[in-house]
Amino acid sequence: MSVYTPVNQEELRRFLATYPVGELLSFEGISAGIENTNYFVDTDDGHWVLTLFERQNEAELPFFLGLMDHLARRGIPSASPAEDRQGNMLSSLNGKPAALVHKLDGRNIITPTAAHCRMLGETLAEMHLAAGSFPGQREGNHGPAWCQQRADAVSGKLSAEASDLLREEVQSQAALPRRDLPQGIVHADLFRDNVLFDGERLSGVIDFYYASSDALLYDLAVVVNDWCFPDQGLNEESYNALLESYARLRPFTDAERACWNAMQRCAALRFWLSRLYDLHYPREGELTHTKDPREFENRLLWLRQHNHLTLP
Repeated sequence: MSVYTPVNQEELRRFLATYPVGELLSFEGISAGIENTNYFVDTDDGHWVLTLFERQNEAELPFFLGLMDHLARRGIPSASPAEDRQGNMLSSLNGKPAALVHKLDGRNIITPTAAHCRMLGETLAEMHLAAGSFPGQREGNHGPAWCQQRADAVSGKLSAEASDLLREEVQSQAALPRRDLPQGIVHADLFRDNVLFDGERLSGVIDFYYASSDALLYDLAVVVNDWCFPDQGLNEESYNALLESYARLRPFTDAERACWNAMQRCAALRFWLSRLYDLHYPREGELTHTKDPREFENRLLWLRQHNHLTLP
């Protein structure tokens, strides 16, 4: 969500003229995140988020936008894309593919409570079930081959101890029977900064641009690793609330229970590698925000030492 492609007022006015969204009032760049260029845009007809896609394959963008629209139409609080005057959800701006989506009410929760986690578990299960009727498919791109490539790129920049940890976990993930678990469309990046609450109500799930077809358990592991570890240790009340609310709508299989610790480590490894790579191979941007990789290195170490966690 950093600003890599600047947009000026006149360029934005011309872009908005192709949409039935009213006249531009104001706009500002969004500095949080690391993948795409994003702006908050206010018009006299509503509030929007403009995204210019920096890395994604343009051929995959209809999958993301179609999924968001599909979920919103089924009651999931997803940011739905606006259609231009020709009925297209995908456009272009300053040489980049671009989309305009409805800005959802609410704000991020920095320190979630068990009540927040309970609502999130229910929403995640509803989202997985609703996505079951979405016809699109997209192969995930953070599997074993990606892990090995990223590990090769960063291992020489790590301490010997961290390099050994990385090698062991990459080998471990390659043996994880991920494709044998229940599959579906996953968000794959549902961190605290991608969920909005309006008071006590979960009002928005945003940033679907990592979504893919994958093991549903992987999505849950990404969520638990962020939401239930306020520091480095586990918040057991939040952990139990999230998993129990999810399982009421989509019960777990025995195979998922057997793989739970390995899948949590898989999810932690993915974000440790992503952050290491962005730290050591940064892209230039007008506004950028690089996240600390040590958070997920420590999370991975904790999960290796505490392999007793279970699913309900």
